[in-house]
Amino acid sequence: MSNAGMRIVPPDDEVTVISPDCLELDLCHHRIRKLEHLEPLRKIERLYLRRNLLKKIENLHTLTTLMELELYDNQITKIENLDSLTKLNILDLSFNRLTKLENLEKLVNLQKLYFVANKITVIENIGMLTNLTMLELGDNKLKKIENLGTLVGLRQLFLGKNKISKIENLDNLVNLEILSLQANRIVKIENLDKLVKLTQLYLSENGIEVMENLSTLTGLETLDLSQNRIKMIADLKAMEQLEELWMSSNNVYDWKNINVLKDNRKLRTIYLEGNPVANDIRYRAKLSDMLPQLRKIDATYCRATIF
Repeated sequence: MSNAGMRIVPPDDEVTVISPDCLELDLCHHRIRKLEHLEPLRKIERLYLRRNLLKKIENLHTLTTLMELELYDNQITKIENLDSLTKLNILDLSFNRLTKLENLEKLVNLQKLYFVANKITVIENIGMLTNLTMLELGDNKLKKIENLGTLVGLRQLFLGKNKISKIENLDNLVNLEILSLQANRIVKIENLDKLVKLTQLYLSENGIEVMENLSTLTGLETLDLSQNRIKMIADLKAMEQLEELWMSSNNVYDWKNINVLKDNRKLRTIYLEGNPVANDIRYRAKLSDMLPQLRKIDATYCRATIF
């Protein structure tokens, strides 16, 4: 391969000539079936291979300068052949066909790791990735939160759309700022008392009936409990920073109960559509009178804030 440039020839596509000195290479949606002939890329830092036809991770061992690798939306069935990419900060293997977390132990500099929409059943083999700040495992087949205790630097954890039935094993994640557990099988809010740095908590589309065990989350700014079975708004008085409360499609029926939110003076947005209280003909007017701090009700700005 000459220094004039490397050539990529995907099926049914024109030849792409690439400088060997490039720092970033975007080969998204090129119908590439196999990774090969990448050796000339001696300075590459970011490689994007989204939406191709790759079935295997291979022939990347020479790309030792790589910091970001995106393999989103391919047909990959196994995590492998990444050991030499020790400078990787970001790895995205979302929308593939993975069933197991494995062969990541050399990637100790990873900060962001994405595995959305695979078929992973167990959180495992990532305890050594202590530099992780974001972990995305949404839309898999997880049944339990586990094996995260060493990841004390995590700030964002996304586990939505799985089969998790209990909030547990999060005590060590004291730096967590965003926790997403929507669309699981959770019936009880619990075991969050150590997560004092949380600013966003997403628990929509579960089977929760009672708002409880939230009083330690004093820094929470966004709380999403939409599509649960909650009748009473409670345990929010200590949330002095709360700005958004999402409670759509629950069973809140008592207007007197909503009055508890008057102490949340920073509350600007509330969603209550799909609750019995929203059937009241004066629904918006009552909310505005009861909670004058509101700026938005059910995705519509209050009249006083329209410019």
